[in-house]
Amino acid sequence: MAIDKASLDSLRIQRGADDHRERKPWWLAAGALLIIAIGIVVWLIARPARANVRVAPARALRGQAQATVLNATGYVTARREATVSSKFTGRVMDVYVEEGMRVIPGQVLAKLDAATPERALHLAQAEAAAAASSLEETRVRIEQARLEMQRATSLQSQQIQSKADLDRARAEYNALQARLAAQRDQFAVSQRNVQLRQQDVEDTIIRAPFGGVVVSKNAQPGEMISPISAGGGFTRTGICTIVDMDSLEIEVDVNESYINRVRSNQKVEAILDAYPDWRIPAHVITVIPTADRQKATVKVRIAFDLKDPRILPDMGVKVSFIDSTAGVAQHQTIVVPKSAVRRDGETDIVFVVGDGNRLERRAVKVASTEGDEVKLLSGISEGERVVVEGPAELKEGQKVKSRP
Repeated sequence: MAIDKASLDSLRIQRGADDHRERKPWWLAAGALLIIAIGIVVWLIARPARANVRVAPARALRGQAQATVLNATGYVTARREATVSSKFTGRVMDVYVEEGMRVIPGQVLAKLDAATPERALHLAQAEAAAAASSLEETRVRIEQARLEMQRATSLQSQQIQSKADLDRARAEYNALQARLAAQRDQFAVSQRNVQLRQQDVEDTIIRAPFGGVVVSKNAQPGEMISPISAGGGFTRTGICTIVDMDSLEIEVDVNESYINRVRSNQKVEAILDAYPDWRIPAHVITVIPTADRQKATVKVRIAFDLKDPRILPDMGVKVSFIDSTAGVAQHQTIVVPKSAVRRDGETDIVFVVGDGNRLERRAVKVASTEGDEVKLLSGISEGERVVVEGPAELKEGQKVKSRP
């Protein structure tokens, strides 16, 4: 049977344009989603993380303004300083100190050769023993002379012995009494000679006259030492030099034209050349009542109100004489922790956490450092939060996470 072509065409399924669009590959959509996901991951990785920092508020110190009426320079000096030597010329046997050692009063510093003084002591002791023996012998003879005198007196009273014999016995007794007195004096002299020789032996032990710190060691074992300078340069004149660190003070020369600005007990602010950021409170001890006609200056002694081991003899120092009555205005000093101040080249900076937890870089002027705190003259206001702990690479405008 013949199949009608028209009938077959009517049975064919017609695929339209919508069916053609459904055939687009699925991997195109998956690729687009993958690209978006990769972009999000890259953005999360590249986004800078917020640094964790610790902050502290800046606080203010208020006080009466103090005017500086005079500036001067000088040196740190020791009121008590001594080069310890011996009383006589001798050879050094031992030295028990080194530079930087702290000593107490009476501490043994060195010993000298004591052979000669000890022999002299033994001789003096022998002489004292001989004098004591002679004294005892004279006492015995005096007792004998006394008995002879009593016997002569009894016999003369009985007209048995002549008066001349009695006079001789009495004279012998009196002579022995005089000899006893002389020997007593001689024995006392020998005792004093023994004490003198003992002192000579004691003087071979050199002791510290006061407590302090040894700043120089001048002699070694085997060298000769003498209290006076000897020619040739082979004889030392001292064992060591001791400085009483509690007696350190400042001496400055003030031009006589400005000495009227200085008075006793006046406040002074001292700055050591070795520590230019450290301001040390001090006060005037006295103005030496004489002037140097060649330099036209007057010497002023200044005492430290604060003792510190960093202060050493002969250090250079700058002082400012302060007159607290010269001004009555109020001034404000900002105090921040020492760890908040960072060094950027030649500038001191502080990072402040501002609005939105963004960092602000501030240049500051440091007035002084006291312990763990720094006093600032400018750059920071009271109450602002400064970074005291955080990464070293902090930058201006960086967002941070802060904690007190």
